[in-house]
This record gives sequence, C-alpha cells and structure tokens, in this order.
Amino acid sequence: MKEQVPTGPFLLCIETATMVGSVALFSGSQLLGNLQYRRAKSHARLLTPMIKTLLEDLQLAPEKLDGIAVAKGPGSYTGLRVGVSTAKGLCMALDKPLIAMSSLEALAWQAHTLAKRIDAWICPMLDARRMEVYCTLFDAELQAQQIIEAKIIDETSFKELLTTRKVIFLGDGAAKCQELLEASPNAIVLADLLSNASSMGQAIAHKFEAQDFEALVNFEPFYLKDFVATKSRDRLRG
Repeated sequence: MKEQVPTGPFLLCIETATMVGSVALFSGSQLLGNLQYRRAKSHARLLTPMIKTLLEDLQLAPEKLDGIAVAKGPGSYTGLRVGVSTAKGLCMALDKPLIAMSSLEALAWQAHTLAKRIDAWICPMLDARRMEVYCTLFDAELQAQQIIEAKIIDETSFKELLTTRKVIFLGDGAAKCQELLEASPNAIVLADLLSNASSMGQAIAHKFEAQDFEALVNFEPFYLKDFVATKSRDRLRG
C-alpha cells in the first residue's frame, strides 16, 4: 500500500508557557513531528533554532506553512513573550495567519482520550508560584466549565467537585500539589503530562478551517497576572 503524502494545511505550533519549550508540525490535525527542550530560561536561545531543525527534518520549506499557532497563556511571563514574539515574527515574515489557543486548553487535550473513557473532567494546572497555579476545568468533551484563574491550592480545593465526579489533574502545577489532590479517591493526578505543542493539533486545525485568526498588530500574550519584577536587597539599597 502506497504511503499517503501529507498535503496540508501545514500548521506549525509553538508552546512556551512553562520551562518546557516545544514545537510541532501538523498536516491538518495529523502530527508530522515535534521537538522539545526542558531547560530553564532557554526559550530565547533555543526556540528559533528548534523550529528550523524541525522544518529541515521534515523537509518542509517555511514558505510552505499555511499557518502559525501559539499557546497564548497563561504561564511564564518570559516564555509567553518569547513564544508569541516568535510566532508573530514568522507570520509577518512569511505572510501567514496567526492562530492562538489557551495554554491550559492545549495541556488539557493530552488527557482528552482518557477523560472520555472514564467520564472525567479535566483540570490542567500550570505552576504560578508557591502553592498557586493557573487552572481551569473542562468536561470530557473539552467544553470549558470554569473561567481561567490563579488559584492557591490547599486541602479544601476542589473538595466539593470531587465528591461528585472524577477529575484528571495534569501539568507542572498538579505535580507540585499532588499529595493534596490525591487525598480524594476521585482525583487522578497525571504529573508526568506536561505542556507540549504536540497536543495542539486538533483544536488548531478547527480554528484554521474556521479562519479564526488573530490580528497580528494587536495580539498579546494572556498573562492573567501582571508581571512583577524583583530586585535584590542590595540593588534596592543602591
């Protein structure tokens, strides 16, 4: 049987909401390939070379791309800024449309199949700071059930919800509060499922088909919280 050659649309996805940076190439919703790195403070140095490597490995010229997609946040301020800036730069240089989706929705897609099989809701969590996470809730069909929020996790978090249904928690935010969440038998913590561009394909393909594109000039990351710059005590004294 002759192998089917991908015909597009070719969609490049970028995910930099956490310390994990990743890129993926899709033909429609079919994943053709992806690369990732996991190094703190490396987005600005590694993201663009990784995109170049991925396209070269798959023998696709940049001008053959049909659209560029980016996970817009919430997440790391620096990571989101680098990811969105890179995506916008590629769109402008190649004259391609920009597609965006929530970083939490992109993460939630990794648990979609399991959620449908066991009839569970999905709570993607991204580390904010201390015991705070960026999170939201989706049902098994990836329909949003709660607004995105910055939430401090304690022993009462999700207690009422977990008395009535199973909830899958995933992401680096879930990993840091795994012990608290697993106090309920209805909590399923998949700490090893982290943000990755390879999970963005189906949602991005739908957005591309619907021509749900962003305005390049005005588009900005969804930070959720204002960036707070910290300075050392010595610098403050100076």
